[in-house]
Amino acid sequence: MENAVNFNEILLPRKNIDLYKWAVIACDQFTSNPKYWRDVEELIANEYSTGHLTFPEIYLSGDTAPRIDAINKAMKKYIADEVFTHHRDCAVLVNRATKYNPSRLGLVLSVDLEKYSFVNSDKALIRASEGTILSRIPPRIKIRENAAVELPHIMLLIDDKEKTVIEPLFEKHKKAVPLYDFDLNMDGGHITGWKITDSAFIEKALSGLINEKTLTSKYGKNDKIMFAVGDGNHSLATAKTAWNNIKQGLTESERLSHPARFALVEVNNIYDEGIKFEPIHRVVMGIDRQKFLKNLPRVTSDAVGSVAEIQEYIDNYLLENGGAVDYIHGRDEVVKAVKDNEYRGAAGIIMPQMKKEEFFNYIVNKGTLPRKTFSMGEGIEKRYYLEARKIR
Repeated sequence: MENAVNFNEILLPRKNIDLYKWAVIACDQFTSNPKYWRDVEELIANEYSTGHLTFPEIYLSGDTAPRIDAINKAMKKYIADEVFTHHRDCAVLVNRATKYNPSRLGLVLSVDLEKYSFVNSDKALIRASEGTILSRIPPRIKIRENAAVELPHIMLLIDDKEKTVIEPLFEKHKKAVPLYDFDLNMDGGHITGWKITDSAFIEKALSGLINEKTLTSKYGKNDKIMFAVGDGNHSLATAKTAWNNIKQGLTESERLSHPARFALVEVNNIYDEGIKFEPIHRVVMGIDRQKFLKNLPRVTSDAVGSVAEIQEYIDNYLLENGGAVDYIHGRDEVVKAVKDNEYRGAAGIIMPQMKKEEFFNYIVNKGTLPRKTFSMGEGIEKRYYLEARKIR
């Protein structure tokens, strides 16, 4: 197999850490809901928590330097306090239950950033699913460049209709003693994780997804793709950019094993019943609502085409008239965001839903999707920071 995965080491909090307060949701969620993040901060105050190691994007518009400095100090303190336990030569099988889905299986492991590209023409084994906005990378680099550890909310998808990779591991291990098994805070559901040491099985099963016969029958062309990003496109692009910067000062032998060459992710099968493709809605703020809505396109094309048309209209309107756009998961959050911003003019746009069966064919044959085309589930179903990995 063209080796795109790595099983070096995964960090988890030691046994006496309160996991309910340790794990918090991905930083790019609830960006129009400050109360959510105030409640998180109140919950985790004076506790060991990934909330002190990550940067909620709702705060990116302010002075970021103090928060980034606090994150880096917290990482060093957690290492000095021996908060983490080391699990070597393994992956972690996870099962996530929410009020929307009783089960969603995933496999936490590291991937080789040398096998990833967000440039369509590179035809990499690991590919972006949406266009990368380069201006969004530098602020994230500032967080990562001095970070001692990384915590993933990146989710990579595999095209495994026959369920040959993750599902057999679950059947084998579901009755074993888990590494963790607890309720997630803020209505996030429940998560269970098992340590998996059978790296040979994982590598062999993944290699079966990219053999020439399989690819030709799936996509009509011989184009080797193992993973496509389901969530966390810009986080993975940031990790790649940071690695490109670091490796310039390394020897060839140092590049082979440097920890920053790899990124921790959760791998999911797109055909898992717990994977639901939800639309990402838009809330446009600081606008003349009547003027904005008057010329908003009434699209009749497919979901992907509709997203492209509406996004182009939003981008052009904001360029000419000012204002801002936020990307919202869940209809209820759209309604709330519009009401909260009504005093300064806001419009919510409910977007169409893409069929997940179209996903890999589109990536292989046409390249990246329009920005913010889909979300894997509702906002509260997003990945919680839990596992970690040293990158320095």
